Amino acid sequence: MTHRQPALFLGHGSPMTVITDNPARDSFVALGQVLSRPSAILCISAHYETADATHITGQPLPPTIHDFRGFPPELFAMRYPAPGSAGLVSRILELAGGGVVADDRWGFDHGVWGVLQPMFPACDVPTVAMSLNRTLDDDGHLALAAALAPLRDEGVLIVGSGNIIHNLALWRQAAGRPLDWALGFGQRIVNAVLADDRAALTGFAPDDEAAALAVNSAEHYLPLLYAVGARLPGDGAAVFNDTIDGALAMASFLIGDVDIVARMERRMG
Repeated sequence: MTHRQPALFLGHGSPMTVITDNPARDSFVALGQVLSRPSAILCISAHYETADATHITGQPLPPTIHDFRGFPPELFAMRYPAPGSAGLVSRILELAGGGVVADDRWGFDHGVWGVLQPMFPACDVPTVAMSLNRTLDDDGHLALAAALAPLRDEGVLIVGSGNIIHNLALWRQAAGRPLDWALGFGQRIVNAVLADDRAALTGFAPDDEAAALAVNSAEHYLPLLYAVGARLPGDGAAVFNDTIDGALAMASFLIGDVDIVARMERRMG
């Protein structure tokens, strides 16, 4: 019997998260150990943006992409050789009903492998990466997520990878100090996700200074809407890694069976 997979939003932070000892990586490892094995993974990464349509990786073996610079050689040596999935690509195209295209011009960037490698170190779960179509508004992203939500009952794990607060300029200035606006905005988003208050997650007012600072260019925030938009009847919601470092938030969410988070936390001790 196929088990309903959760929808996840994982705060991935710096590429260094995947090669250092830190609570976020520890939780990804533990999460992979308590999840029922998915038939495939659909990952929406902050680092895969397109402007003509929503793109999905269509290759049998998508390449590992190192979309950063100035990091240690160990990071550039990382590979995530998970296979693609022609079947999942076909199903996504069917469910989306237009506006999605398969291509071979991208692969698995660090928004993908930075969270999936700790969860599935054998790199053997078929995986498709999906872009953020920047011509869609917030409601468009939520609608696409809802169209793809049936994948979860077919054994597909949906993973959004980003950060609910991502302002690197202010992160450097803060040097680890807590920022009142970031703490307030982070709590607003946590409350809204747990309550499934989608209006509070989208359409921020022009004078909402905290949202402007936290979301700014939006690519790290938008993957959250795919986890929220893929919520199905009967799903709960839980938050973990709810920490803020200056202007970078690591909050992660699970939509679905919230006992998975409890089992993950018990495993972490």
